[in-house]
Amino acid sequence: MNFLTIGHRGVMGVEPENTLRSFVAAQEAGLDVIELDLHLSKDGALVVMHDARVDRTTDGTGAIADKTLDELRALDAGRGERVPLFTEVLDAVRTPLQAEIKDVRAAQALAEVMNDRGLADRVEVASFHDEAIAEIRRLVPGVRTALVAGRYGTDVVDRAVAVGASRLCLDIRRITLEVVEHARKADLSVFGWVVNTQDHLRLVRALELDGATTDYPEIKRTGRFTA
Repeated sequence: MNFLTIGHRGVMGVEPENTLRSFVAAQEAGLDVIELDLHLSKDGALVVMHDARVDRTTDGTGAIADKTLDELRALDAGRGERVPLFTEVLDAVRTPLQAEIKDVRAAQALAEVMNDRGLADRVEVASFHDEAIAEIRRLVPGVRTALVAGRYGTDVVDRAVAVGASRLCLDIRRITLEVVEHARKADLSVFGWVVNTQDHLRLVRALELDGATTDYPEIKRTGRFTA
């Protein structure tokens, strides 16, 4: 089995999350995929940040949607890093990306970049929101998509199939063998998040998942040897 490791917001366990510094560190650590989160600024720029507000991860306050790109760029996102544009991440690293979108508006902006640069093979699009996945699939021919879920039962498999997702990214704390088996019958790959401990890693391998999203690069090294 080709077990893949996804760097959560880069390697947020050791570097400021969703920054170029974090993404470069994830690439240097050899993680197979880098996950990041996308929002739109007030003036329509596709920026990389997890929360809808800047308060937790920068020295500023307020909603991303209420700030222009210039205002966002003036903030310190940790260790002197700036809030990056999605296009800057594309240029900074070569590692495949998993881009998580929060809404349909972000899907439309992401689709423009992906179509302009021919990124369907390099960027997988993930979301908690079924409608966002349906929209990106409509806008980007051949795009790979993943449905993300934190609270779920076997119905999450049916949701993924309905919107054409090929992968499930599931909270490891709630995962069950029943869900995994249902996903396999639907020909879906399954990843667990967030896998930061050896116990979680052993569970992922015992369930024969396809990979794990992690905050720490060490999971890449130990994942090959954990049964």
